[in-house]
Amino acid sequence: MDALYDLLAQPPTAYLILFAIAAGDAIFPVLPSESAAILAGVLAAIEPGIALPAVLGAAAAGAFVGDSTSYGLGRFGGRRAQRRFFDGPYTRRGVRWACIQLRRRGATILLVARFVPGGRTGATFTSGLTAFHYGRFALYTGIAACLWSLYAVLLGYFGGRVFHERPLLAFVVAFALAVGIALIAAPARRLVVRVRRRPHRGADAEHSSRATDAAREG
Repeated sequence: MDALYDLLAQPPTAYLILFAIAAGDAIFPVLPSESAAILAGVLAAIEPGIALPAVLGAAAAGAFVGDSTSYGLGRFGGRRAQRRFFDGPYTRRGVRWACIQLRRRGATILLVARFVPGGRTGATFTSGLTAFHYGRFALYTGIAACLWSLYAVLLGYFGGRVFHERPLLAFVVAFALAVGIALIAAPARRLVVRVRRRPHRGADAEHSSRATDAAREG
């Protein structure tokens, strides 16, 4: 944390580092992108040299570039890249989930997955792997990147405003809230899938009932 604090406290290098971490985390989900974005938000509140708009822009741009790179790996590297870069058990589960759901509800998948560490990598990589239309992908991931930047950076920023004299406490509180959001997002993802399936199941049941009635009448 001390090293990350020192890196993000020195503009304009801080913006480039935040961009790089956000971009890299979308490809290798081990980099602390949430931590970096939250900490940068805290610094924007307590350090006069750190500009909040620049922090928001760097985090969003990095997330979008990283997601697009993951898409490109899936589109042009395909199975080989999956075996080399995304062969962890958590990421494999994310890829399988994304494969099943992406074509049916791409917008929901890409928006929600951005808030689920590991899930974002599976969703973006699989978008390329399944040749999901890049124009739609760019629109959805652009919106998701902006929303993610706003939530992570502003959590840190408002934490820094409240605990102005205690930046570490501000970071801990903001990070705990971010973890809570991530824990909520994963079940919410499954809930969205179940809720959206119900009308289809209901329609199938109704269709089957009508077919049975027609057969009886015949």
